[in-house]
Amino acid sequence: MAVKGAAAGAGVLLVTANVGSLFDDPENLQKNWLREFYQVVHAHKPHFMALHCQEFGGKNYEASMSHVDKFVKELLSSDAMKDYNRARVYLDENYKSQEHFTALGSFYFLHESLKNIYQFDFKAKKYKKVTGKEIYSDTLESTPMLEKEKFPQDYFPECKWSRKGFIRTRWCITDCAFDLVNIHLFHDASNLIAWETSPSVYSGIRHKALGYVLDRIIDQRFEKVSYFVFGDFNFRLDAKAVVETLCAKATMQTIRAADTNEVVKLIFRESDNDRKVMLQLEKKLFDYFNQDVFRDNNGTALLEFDRELSVFKDRLYELDISFPPSYPYSEDSSQGRQYMNTRCPAWCDRILMSHSAKELILKSENDEKIVIYDHIGPNVCMGDHKEKDAYEMRRFSVKPHCSREGKEHAVYRNT
Repeated sequence: MAVKGAAAGAGVLLVTANVGSLFDDPENLQKNWLREFYQVVHAHKPHFMALHCQEFGGKNYEASMSHVDKFVKELLSSDAMKDYNRARVYLDENYKSQEHFTALGSFYFLHESLKNIYQFDFKAKKYKKVTGKEIYSDTLESTPMLEKEKFPQDYFPECKWSRKGFIRTRWCITDCAFDLVNIHLFHDASNLIAWETSPSVYSGIRHKALGYVLDRIIDQRFEKVSYFVFGDFNFRLDAKAVVETLCAKATMQTIRAADTNEVVKLIFRESDNDRKVMLQLEKKLFDYFNQDVFRDNNGTALLEFDRELSVFKDRLYELDISFPPSYPYSEDSSQGRQYMNTRCPAWCDRILMSHSAKELILKSENDEKIVIYDHIGPNVCMGDHKEKDAYEMRRFSVKPHCSREGKEHAVYRNT
C-alpha cells in the first residue's frame, strides 16, 4: 500500500507481487510487469517504496538465475527509478538449502527527498541510517537487518519442499517506527480436498502459519511497533460454500478411479437445459462455465465467501477490497483479464496491517478516500497473480518515536 504524506509524514507505496511467472517467460511478462510497475511509481511518486516478491526466480530457479540478476539490475538502475538514490534488496537465493529456502525477495527504495530514515539492526538492537544501495542474497539468516524464517515442514507435510515463509524488516521514517513483513503462506494442494469441508483443511494450515508469524513479530525480544504484513497469503474462498452457491440447482456426478475407488472428478450439471455442464472439479481443475461471475463488479458477489481473515479480525485490519480476485490469471501474455481454470479465483495477494498501523494511515473516516487499495495492470498479463498496492495517504496521525544509532532499544510511544 502507499501512504502519501504531508509535512510530518512521507508518501509510502507498498506493493506485493508473486513474480514466479515472470521468470518462466521473461521476454514478454517481465516487460509488461515492469512497465505497469513504473507507471504506478510515476503516478504517485512515493518517498518510500516497499516491493515484496514471492516465488522469486520461478519454478525452475536454478535455470533462471540470469533472469533474476537482470530483473534486479533493471529495478535498481532504470531511469524510472532515478530519483531513488538509496535502496535495500534482500533476495533469498540459497535454493540449495531446502531447510531454509523461501524464494522471497524484498525491495526497498528511498526517494532522494527523504532525509531521515533508519533501519533496525535486529542483532545490535539499534537503528542505523540508510545510505547507498545494497543487495543481500544467498544466506540471509546471517543478515542482522532482517528476520527470515521458513515454516516448519510439519506444517504442510504433503508438500515436502514447500518454500513458504516470511522476511521481516523494521524501519523508522520521520520518527515513525514500523515493521514490514513479506509473507508467503501455503496453497491448496487439491480442489477436491478443499471442497470436502468448510472451512477446508488448507485454511487451517494457513491460519496456523499466519498466527505463528503474528506471534513472532510481537514477542518480547524487541519493542512492539506497528506492522504491515503483505504478500501471497494464498487465502481461498470457502470452496464448499462457493460450489453449493454457484451450482445450487445442479445435480452432481461423482467419477472414481477404477483401481482405488478414489474420487477424481465431480461434474455438476444443470437439472434441465439439456443437462448442461456448469462445473467440473478435479485436483487441479476448477472449470466453471461462466467466468464473468468472478469479474463482474470486481467479483463483489463472492466476497462473502472470503472468510479466512475473519479469524484474525482482532489482530489484523484490511482496507475494503474493490478489485477482482488476484489469482489465478492466465499466463498467456495476450490474455490480461482471463482466469485459468486450475483453481477457483480468489483474493490471494493482500496487504494487511495491525490496528495501530491503521491508526497511522487513517486519522478519520475521510482518510479512507485518500488511501487507495488496488491492483496493478488490470488489463495486462502480469503473470498468474495481479500485483496489489495501496496508496495514497495524507499524513501519519500517530507518531511513534524510535531511537537512533548508539542506543540499545527502540522506544515506542504515542504522542
